[in-house]
Amino acid sequence: MIRYRKIRGHKRRQKQVEQWRLDNLQLKIDILEQFKKDHIDIVVHPWCDFSIINSGFASPKSKTKQLIINALLDIYDSLKIQLDKLDKPYYLKIWLYEERFTKSQVVLAIDNKIEFYQNCFSKPDMETQINKNTFGRHKRIENYLWEERVDEQFYDNTTLGDPEDYESLEDFIEAKKWFNNLMKKNHKTYYPENPTDDFFEFYGFRMGKVWIGGSK
Repeated sequence: MIRYRKIRGHKRRQKQVEQWRLDNLQLKIDILEQFKKDHIDIVVHPWCDFSIINSGFASPKSKTKQLIINALLDIYDSLKIQLDKLDKPYYLKIWLYEERFTKSQVVLAIDNKIEFYQNCFSKPDMETQINKNTFGRHKRIENYLWEERVDEQFYDNTTLGDPEDYESLEDFIEAKKWFNNLMKKNHKTYYPENPTDDFFEFYGFRMGKVWIGGSK
């Protein structure tokens, strides 16, 4: 079970949100041309920090959460104006995670990466409409089109690794126990287009919903 730690200094976090927003309004054309994609993740401490212990920070709430959503929408709007000027096909969406909110991001792609991002989420058995109250009655959300998709955490058959990858045999045994227990949980098995002898399948564990949004 994850132990959530209390967050202090909310005004400081809110200033970081504004700085993060300003830093990402401009299209990074060099990155886009080189990699054919770009992700604008929520880079606001402490939510962007990686934790190797079984604890974490609760998802932002109230004013801070609303500021982050506004920032994502502002970034999307700004990038759309700039991408339109390229006069070529592109992918641009807001990925708004419901249960794992701090994974939310703006994603863009061009050329051979477009199709991948158009199809990287599974559809639920029955799609629903986004509820205007889901993200704290955020008014601007209603100005965009949203499609429900499945938020999955992925692992693959190489996740566990080999005993020599660990500092001790005990560490490997502990990891193997964790992985075996993980695989007992409900999940879907997928197969890569180009499997190898080492990598031949991966597993998706449903974590909740992700809303894929864009202009109407």
